[in-house]
Amino acid sequence: MGKGQNKLQKFAEYDSFSNTFSKTDDTKGQWAEIFGNHHPIIVELATGKGDYTLGLARMNPQINYIGIDIKGNRLWKGAKIALDEALHNVRFLRIAIEQIEDHFNPNEVSEFWITFPDPQPHKWHKRLVSGRFLNAYRKVSKSPCLVNIKTDSTLFYQTTLDQIAEDNLTIHQNISDVYALNPVPDFLNIQTFYENIWLAEGKKIKYIQFELGTVVSDETRKPQPSKDKLL
Repeated sequence: MGKGQNKLQKFAEYDSFSNTFSKTDDTKGQWAEIFGNHHPIIVELATGKGDYTLGLARMNPQINYIGIDIKGNRLWKGAKIALDEALHNVRFLRIAIEQIEDHFNPNEVSEFWITFPDPQPHKWHKRLVSGRFLNAYRKVSKSPCLVNIKTDSTLFYQTTLDQIAEDNLTIHQNISDVYALNPVPDFLNIQTFYENIWLAEGKKIKYIQFELGTVVSDETRKPQPSKDKLL
């Protein structure tokens, strides 16, 4: 089977899985019914193959996890593993992150994770911690709501701190080298496909946890640079 055919087969299987949803599905305000309980919901943004979503779900069966990504062939793997392992507290949603407000009600999300995202070195507005994205997360989250960032990118790490300062947010944890901790907490010791690559290259893994806060008016924000110097 060719690469294109294999991808199409995965798309078809993804749509047939019981734990997967796409942009045409009506999920807004329905997640408690979908999971069959009112447990807290934690969302991983740009989840890829779902490594972190699956790892957290295994540790915390009393919490519901949703992995969001636009790449259905990547989500297919995480969804299949969740089904094979009978992880009933995991779902996957294939949408662009910009569409998050179309799929969640206000106060529906308790916490966010962003693990090893594209740092978008020349496109600040596409960076998942830019002001416009944080405001989108705020519109669907409870208060208070935590955001967890795990990254190898110095650029993404530093501009996350810059945005936190800009929005006057509260930092709960700021760790510049996760694996220098002794011991490494279990929730930070989950290693994704890309994380293993960066670790093999000797990169330090950084972690920030901060409180999301309330919606910030775009009128009060400083103009963001169209291009960042790569750190």
